[in-house]
Amino acid sequence: MLALLLVLAGLAGCASVPESSPVQVLRRVGEGDTPVLPPGPVDGSNALDLVRGFVYSSGSSTDRHGAARRFLAPEATDWNDGAGLTVLDEQFDTVYPGAVDPQADTRTVRIRGTALGRLTADGWFEAAPAPVQVDVTVARRDNQWRIARLPDGVFVRLSDLRSNYRTVKTWFVDPVRRVAVPDLRYLPVSPTRAQSARAMELLLTGPSTALQDAATSMLPAGAQLRSNVATSPEGALIVDLTQVGELDDTGRRLLAAQVVLSLAEVSVGRVRVLVDGAPLLPDRTDITRNDIAALVAEPPPAMVPALVVYGGRVHELSGGQIDAALPGAVGNGDLVVQSAASSPDGRRVAVVSGDGPRRRLLLGAPDGPAVPVPVDATSLTRPSWAPSGTEVWTVRDAKDVVRVLLDGDGNPRLGQVDAAALTTLGRVQDLRLSRDGMRVAAVINGGLYTGAVAREPDGDVAVRTVRPLRPGDLGEVVAADWQAPETVVAVSRRNEGPVSQVSVDGLSWQLVPSSNLTPPLRAVAAAPNRPVLVTDQGGVWSFAGGQLESWRQVVGGVPDAVPLYPG
Repeated sequence: MLALLLVLAGLAGCASVPESSPVQVLRRVGEGDTPVLPPGPVDGSNALDLVRGFVYSSGSSTDRHGAARRFLAPEATDWNDGAGLTVLDEQFDTVYPGAVDPQADTRTVRIRGTALGRLTADGWFEAAPAPVQVDVTVARRDNQWRIARLPDGVFVRLSDLRSNYRTVKTWFVDPVRRVAVPDLRYLPVSPTRAQSARAMELLLTGPSTALQDAATSMLPAGAQLRSNVATSPEGALIVDLTQVGELDDTGRRLLAAQVVLSLAEVSVGRVRVLVDGAPLLPDRTDITRNDIAALVAEPPPAMVPALVVYGGRVHELSGGQIDAALPGAVGNGDLVVQSAASSPDGRRVAVVSGDGPRRRLLLGAPDGPAVPVPVDATSLTRPSWAPSGTEVWTVRDAKDVVRVLLDGDGNPRLGQVDAAALTTLGRVQDLRLSRDGMRVAAVINGGLYTGAVAREPDGDVAVRTVRPLRPGDLGEVVAADWQAPETVVAVSRRNEGPVSQVSVDGLSWQLVPSSNLTPPLRAVAAAPNRPVLVTDQGGVWSFAGGQLESWRQVVGGVPDAVPLYPG
């Protein structure tokens, strides 16, 4: 650098050099901090403990699972750790599958446990609960046991995965609404300075199989980084792409949103997005999240009040208290309301009404009349709105998904939806559209399922890639709702731990504290940045999380109440 400065100083004094460009020193991003690896094998370990320690250390992916490789004998150094990562439940065994000769220097050790699924090379989790048995060969060398032969791939406990990987969202595009939508991924936590480069790698791979046919990318299959990501002297991360193809103005802004939002997940605040060295957006050199906020499908924090249905009427829940029944037909007693849903902006309400064996669907304003929709059934699930506020879904007689569309004047008509991937699984007891419109959560025969909502420009809609979530852990589910695009809250008939939070891919599952609740529970409502609402035998209860470890009753004496948030 000193030599470079001296040369530049000399050039600056030469009259023969008419102009010069400013020198910019770019810091390459992707080289990482040197992490502290887990400890290696303990001298004198027996063969079973050695293999258990190997699994413990496999959670760290640093240096091609360098910590785990310290457990290997020289002949096993060709172990292919990139063949796939299987996530194990916490409890697993290392056992001898047969009789052991105590004098033998070679033994077989079996890893026995339950697989939750696998983490792909592109960072998404595919749930596949199943028993697993894997045999490895260990050999004694210089009185120390080492692994001499093992299958390709990595086995990691769930807790070790959580310790060594972070959850991020990689952003893609709803091809119909032309907005950015998130896709859940997992990144190694170290080296920390490699996070930006790895986030871009995930973006370049395209949407996960969970969003197959539902999301797309403005980056075509051949797109790649023209150079390593780097930081400019001004602090912006430089991302230079190539082979992007032709994009119109909207496409360029959507691509900018994909890049900026994905990098914001790894704490990058300002991005200089280039295509073949030229700014992606000609009018803006550096782009922040605020610049593309209008393209985010996630709804902003809503101020529309929660509602509660009980006594055949829809009531407003404001400030944690019941204010009054809504003044329109849905709350003044003209209808016997069983369940309801307000549109995202609160301007419309969809209700299921019926006094007797039949149910019908009606739409209206909170303070006006309600218009019947030609949907009549023995049962209808609680309605659910698409983010546009012009589309409502419900399930008729637990087997037929109904999609109602509203025109510009609010007149309803029935639209088609191919939901065979859901309905062929059994009786659909509950169905909720996610608030970004990309997924559905459904309760089918007491199990919790998610699916992707695939929309075509011609109006065709289908539910694809339906998967169960934690079938062995949740119990018999009765209702569910979306707390966030990547999180579902479910209530079950369990007496212990009846409320659960589940990640959309099924990897993460945790019980919500249930003190003060009296099972069985009947209904649930959840939304981003809002307390969870449930109905138990005493009424409606609220749980805000955080330091609050117990539920607070907001409406008492109404065991049949149905709480709801907009959407």
